[in-house]
Amino acid sequence: MLQPLTALWKRFLLVLLPLVLTISIFNYFLSSSETMTPPSSPSHVASALLAQQHLSLQSLNEIQRLWAGYGSICNLIAAPNLSPTSSGQTSRSASTANSAISTPQEVQSYILKLITPPHAGREDEGHVRKMLSYQVEQHFYTHLAPALPHSVPVAKAIASINEHHVSGASTTALIMTDLKQTFPVAGEKRAFLDQAQVHAALDWLSSFHGFWWPRAKELDRDTLVRPPRTETRRAVGSVWLNGGYTYLATRRSEYESLAGDDDSEWREPLTGRGEGGSSLAERVAAILASSEDGEGPMDDYMTLIHGDVKSENLFTSVSGDKVAFYDFQYTGLGLGVCDLAKLFTCSVPLGILVENRHVPSKLDMERGERALLERYLANLRNTSGKSYDWDTFVRHWEVALVDWLRFQASWGFWGNTEWLESRVRHILDDRGWRSWMNDTTR
Repeated sequence: MLQPLTALWKRFLLVLLPLVLTISIFNYFLSSSETMTPPSSPSHVASALLAQQHLSLQSLNEIQRLWAGYGSICNLIAAPNLSPTSSGQTSRSASTANSAISTPQEVQSYILKLITPPHAGREDEGHVRKMLSYQVEQHFYTHLAPALPHSVPVAKAIASINEHHVSGASTTALIMTDLKQTFPVAGEKRAFLDQAQVHAALDWLSSFHGFWWPRAKELDRDTLVRPPRTETRRAVGSVWLNGGYTYLATRRSEYESLAGDDDSEWREPLTGRGEGGSSLAERVAAILASSEDGEGPMDDYMTLIHGDVKSENLFTSVSGDKVAFYDFQYTGLGLGVCDLAKLFTCSVPLGILVENRHVPSKLDMERGERALLERYLANLRNTSGKSYDWDTFVRHWEVALVDWLRFQASWGFWGNTEWLESRVRHILDDRGWRSWMNDTTR
């Protein structure tokens, strides 16, 4: 009787011990991952990054939450750390700092952009796009912005981090100088921009585009960021191969929705198949796209564009004659007129573009629009030292308007909608423009 019981007990132990051991190991790694993952609270991240620059956090105020719960933007007040040896240098290998920035000697205001994304799958295109855009912005501020001249003001990076935790979460953060110290007036909505502010925005954009135009070919195209579905299989590089967030390669689902919308005026003109099998929208997108080999039809005119130009992304001086743009999540290669298409539609008051607020069904370029374009082009030529004849520039401008309307028609209209649709109706009716399109895409 004793021997069977002993054998049974041994079998029980053989089953129980591995189970207990497995549970113990699981609990150990669970607790380890919790202790190994640093807190991602704004104050913790801000303090750690400021310490790298021998600065001490005095106060933190959250300004806004990022779209879809991806993090927050905070205003920081920091002062020089009087005890540099106890500054608590971080051991995070992913941390970087802009060495060109000297530590200030007085209390100053800074901006923290902290990305703490919700959990999402690697194949979620929207999530991947957002995460890539934050990394692109960080690359711009830390590697490209320092090269800009003082005539193109942007915030300066103080410190940054891009860290992946054991738990699978990630923390991306960037501390910048506070633009409102020099440019205290927020751009707000388009109805509040006056003519001086519009001119200042054009001057900034033409200077930004003009600076990067002769330098665009120096960018290593192998490192430029591709569309989200491609980038899930590549290491993240620098800025976008195609700047902006509306280009067709990343908006195929919206395009297909427009193609199936029988109630839309723009379904047939933009998505209907032509003789070569491509729609007008696809041909326009092909013209505007930056090529991977740098040999595309528009590559000689490619520059670095902002990618999300609107009045909400700029600050102005009190007088309104100077501006500084921010939010460089979608900066990348493109034609400068693509930035202008969004600016004119979303940020320029209609009365500056047209003489009569009653916009006809089809509208040619009027004096107000022409004057703004001429101002931009003159400064673009002067800054870049490159030639750009008016007729070619206008064709590029018209293509950009058609492409921007394609996105709005598939996503939803806002801004100077009546003006944009009227201009595109006129452009599509222009035989000269259609002939130019055929020659360019042949």
